[in-house]
Amino acid sequence: MPVKIRLQRHGKKGKPFYWIVAADARAKRDGKFLEKLGIYNPNTNPATIDLDVDGSVKWLGNGAQPTETAKRLLSYKGVLLKHHLQGGVAKGALTQEEADKKFEAWLADKEKAVGSKVADLDKAKAEERAKAIEAEKAVNEAREKAAAEALAAAAAEEEAEAATEEEATEAVAEEAAAEESAEEASEEEKAE
Repeated sequence: MPVKIRLQRHGKKGKPFYWIVAADARAKRDGKFLEKLGIYNPNTNPATIDLDVDGSVKWLGNGAQPTETAKRLLSYKGVLLKHHLQGGVAKGALTQEEADKKFEAWLADKEKAVGSKVADLDKAKAEERAKAIEAEKAVNEAREKAAAEALAAAAAEEEAEAATEEEATEAVAEEAAAEESAEEASEEEKAE
């Protein structure tokens, strides 16, 4: 029975995540499998890969062939390196301790690289957040300035209206006074 290490799709439409499985090559993509080896979630940044390294090495040792994508994932997590080192141990080129030391050193370097990528992503996210806050502050300041100008314009307009009303009442009062003096003058002329 030819065995493949491949991905089995799960998740909803547009948000897939995958199980990494050892399955019969003739089985359906999402069908029957022999063993679940791990998960792969490409929706996160960086992608989440949780893999049983020893189980994967066991299946590779038994002749399972990984698909292209599964091979990339196995290589990323060091399964192919460990399988290669186990081949060296079997041939007598390395001792088990040497192989374990090499694998641990490789894992430490890989964790450092992934950690630096995560730190860079966090730094970029923090910078983006700071830029967004600065842009929001600028918009708020512009909005407050526009509101202050609008209030000043409204106050000036109200003062102008009050002044025009005051002038109008003064003009009406002056006209009334002029009319009264004219009436008094005309009454005096009539009286004379």
